[in-house]
Amino acid sequence: MSEPDVPAPADSSTAGHAPELLAQVAALPGLPGVYRYYDAAGQVLYVGKARHLKKRVSSYFGRDHGGTRIGHMVGRIARLETTVVRSEAEALILENNLIKQLAPRYNILFRDDKSYPYLKITGTGQAPRDPGEGFPPAGAYARMAYYRGATDKRHRYFGPYPGAWAVKETIQLLQKVFRLRTCEDTVFAHRMRPCLLYQIKRCSGPCVRHIGVDDYAADVAHAEQFLRGETQELLQVLERRMMAHAEALEFEQAAAIRNQMQSLSRVLHQQAVEVGSEADVDILAVKVQGGRACVNLAMVRGGRHLGDRAYFPTHVEDAHALAAERGDAELPTVEAQVLDAFIAQHYLGVPAPAQLISSEPVSAALLKALGEQTGARIQATHAPRGQRRAWLEMAEQNAALQLARLLAEEGSQQARTRALAEALDLPADNLDELRIECFDISHTAGEATQASCVVFQGHRMQGGEYRRYGIEGITPGDDYAAMRQVLRRRYGKIAEALGEQGNAATVRMPDLVLVDGGKGQVAVAREVFAELALDVSLIVGVEKGEGRKVGLEELVFADGREKVWLGRDSAALMLVAQIRDEAHRFAITGMRAQRDRVRVGGSRIEEIPGVGPKKRARLLQRFGGVRGVEAASVHDLATVEGISRALAEDIYRALH
Repeated sequence: MSEPDVPAPADSSTAGHAPELLAQVAALPGLPGVYRYYDAAGQVLYVGKARHLKKRVSSYFGRDHGGTRIGHMVGRIARLETTVVRSEAEALILENNLIKQLAPRYNILFRDDKSYPYLKITGTGQAPRDPGEGFPPAGAYARMAYYRGATDKRHRYFGPYPGAWAVKETIQLLQKVFRLRTCEDTVFAHRMRPCLLYQIKRCSGPCVRHIGVDDYAADVAHAEQFLRGETQELLQVLERRMMAHAEALEFEQAAAIRNQMQSLSRVLHQQAVEVGSEADVDILAVKVQGGRACVNLAMVRGGRHLGDRAYFPTHVEDAHALAAERGDAELPTVEAQVLDAFIAQHYLGVPAPAQLISSEPVSAALLKALGEQTGARIQATHAPRGQRRAWLEMAEQNAALQLARLLAEEGSQQARTRALAEALDLPADNLDELRIECFDISHTAGEATQASCVVFQGHRMQGGEYRRYGIEGITPGDDYAAMRQVLRRRYGKIAEALGEQGNAATVRMPDLVLVDGGKGQVAVAREVFAELALDVSLIVGVEKGEGRKVGLEELVFADGREKVWLGRDSAALMLVAQIRDEAHRFAITGMRAQRDRVRVGGSRIEEIPGVGPKKRARLLQRFGGVRGVEAASVHDLATVEGISRALAEDIYRALH
């Protein structure tokens, strides 16, 4: 039964909504599309897709939802935006692009800032030209390497893999069987004798012409066959080559291929999970418990099971309440909704394999949309048999274990947050919103001073809100001056906003400000807060104990309270130490990166017009560092790829 075209004005569900919004709902077309709800502050609440925009959107406004989660959301809707598309498949793709971009409050969200790793084999796979006499160019011999990032048509990529360990394990395997090189081109070009990998039979030594271009290209082709899962075909090809060498009385070559076949057979025998005829398969299992969910993704690539990776979505309860209220017959369970959201969001940025095995049914519209995106047919099975069933059961077991671990960790973290709030008399009415910011200073004998600010909120570290501050204009090694500078920069604008009429509600100070240090650092922080008219009681210093031993730290207060030692086994101290250690880690990694940039003279070279990061990297690589670049002549500089004669002269003048 369809919803009414125009929501009744007297209905309690429409009370409080502007007539313009209701008129917009009534005027929506009966076409597929995507809709977006916003609150009065302009924050996106929900992104949804619909086969029939008017019916779907009207269902939110056409009845009373009471005090449910969806009722709370509908009551906050102040603005509506829609986009009409040509098909439901297009609507699904657009919906999940917007979900990733906008992170709405009432959608299931999968957040992962890491791209998947690939195994890269350089070159296009075309037959290389034999360089003839002389030193072989690196481009004639393909190199395999671990890779993350955007792909390049000049090279070949295999994957994606669930983690870096899977790529590195595969590289080691290919070294043992096919003996392909992994060295950088610059190392390859300057070798005069084979390296250790050749000595331990992990490389065939192309750098010193211990293998011909054609033979090496054949090994590369065989490695690619293996990565594609064509293992039986590969073994047959190797067997034919071995017999041909034997018939030609080339027994050394035949023995080498025999050894390669034995290594390959040993590798295939050691592979714990065989996949039969399928080369690339993804196995997806979902588990929901205690208001949290876990999707476990296991990957089979090139006929090898590469392990799995767990994902934990947010806003599961809100999204499930919305689906239940609108009566989503296609996704009746929360598990099905979580899996549908994961598949749609995950495969927007990662190529989907031809076969998916899942613990829940996958909608036909979703498979069609993924197929249109990849240009190939995608199939899904949720009730497999035989070996596939074993894979799925393993993925389901891993999902349950990962979710149990998460719930245990979250319970422990929440207990730590509560313990700290009680120990320091922090607001305990809404611990989910408790916000702690921690500062640390790092440098090497005064060089490349960096300050870090890390944020703890919602019972976890919020990496997206971390900030680094480059400290300048102070005496090298003056940690007090560095702390003074970073606190002014961090809270100066907040203090101004708090002091302005009407802006106080738009900014928020943290509930606790931790500084890594004792009385001296706390005194500096107190001075800054006094200058900015901020509450000094927020400041707490983490002073290292006797012998700088973990568990003996004491808390120093800026408002005059006595120092406190919470106890070695205190949950509150464990949380303080966790936040302090994260601030230290974040500061020291930034300091090392800055120090390295300074030591290689990066800033000086990059300041030269026409020299960007790529040209700078080529210069430093060719001449071994900034001193080598400074010592190079104009003629030498002009021999570097991308450096013209005029630019070489500019570089020489700038460095001299």
